[in-house]
Amino acid sequence: MTAPKRTPLFDAHVASGAKMVDFAGWEMPIHYGSQLKEHEIVRSDAGMFDVSHMTVVDISGSDAKAWLQKLIANDVAKLGFEGKALYSGMLNEQGGVVDDLIVYLTAFGYRMVVNAGTTEKDLAWMEKQSAGFDVTLQVRRDLAMLAVQGPTAIDKVCSVKPALADAIRALKVFQGLPSGEWFFARTGYTGEDGLEIMIPATEAITFFNELKDAGVAPIGLGARDTLRLEAGMNLYGHDMDDSVSPLEAGMGWTIAMTEGRDFIGRSALEAQKAAGVAMKQVGLVLEGRGVLREGQKVVVEGIGEGIITSGTFSPTLKHSIAIARVPAATAATAQVDLRGTLTDVRVVKMPFVRNGKKVFE
Repeated sequence: MTAPKRTPLFDAHVASGAKMVDFAGWEMPIHYGSQLKEHEIVRSDAGMFDVSHMTVVDISGSDAKAWLQKLIANDVAKLGFEGKALYSGMLNEQGGVVDDLIVYLTAFGYRMVVNAGTTEKDLAWMEKQSAGFDVTLQVRRDLAMLAVQGPTAIDKVCSVKPALADAIRALKVFQGLPSGEWFFARTGYTGEDGLEIMIPATEAITFFNELKDAGVAPIGLGARDTLRLEAGMNLYGHDMDDSVSPLEAGMGWTIAMTEGRDFIGRSALEAQKAAGVAMKQVGLVLEGRGVLREGQKVVVEGIGEGIITSGTFSPTLKHSIAIARVPAATAATAQVDLRGTLTDVRVVKMPFVRNGKKVFE
């Protein structure tokens, strides 16, 4: 067994009282004392997550755009100015999701951020698909990444970076601001406003401590998961993977069927659409007792069965919620097998929570 890797912020986590765990081969903070309290801080104020375990890949070369138009299901032609971001799936020939990622247009080409647990697989796939293209991939392990999220997140980052405050406040959602080796993006994984900030690894702990002094609380992976689930956001390896089509995983909006663009997996998706997509992604709500968990069976009477792909107790709503993949004909109700008892649940459109408030009917 190899020892877990450490991000540039490891010492700052330990100094902040973090409980560290192995996550995708990285030693990461699961919480700093109370996962529930950390969840509530992000919904009401501002918290920061170390996401330096994710992999930043800079993409350059005369064929970078053409290569990305083949590689991913969304179309980088939509990126109209430097700093603009795009969310997409990277698919295999069968239409399964190799990974979900964000790609930014940059001055040198493109910057992609991929998941930690899929990094080696992703890089091997990308290298394989680069044959015949003038494209260079540079993995940026010299960068750290902090996500600062919550209703006061942008104000608090601006208090630490006053010279950039006006430019940061001017960012729209899914836009980024390059500033030397720093990059501020108005993106996130919590259902709150905020920023994901890429910074030189050597400056990461200083910035972490400045944010802490400005009232931004360190937040662990435990709260990150309950926050993203309330926001109805997919987690790779749970809500989709190599065997699941984006059409079955609530990612249809990330597919750009631009005329004349033949991306990997396109023909498989077209065949699925023509045949009728058998499954769809929904939200489930259990307002009574019990907790919905990944792997539990969903039964839709007279229609068929599905499965919960992510489930938890929602700290904001004070009851259980889940993301599930169910038969396409599923309507407003279903049942979940809770320890052998079929229990009624409501089927709702996600997200469950946005900007701290319940949003489903």
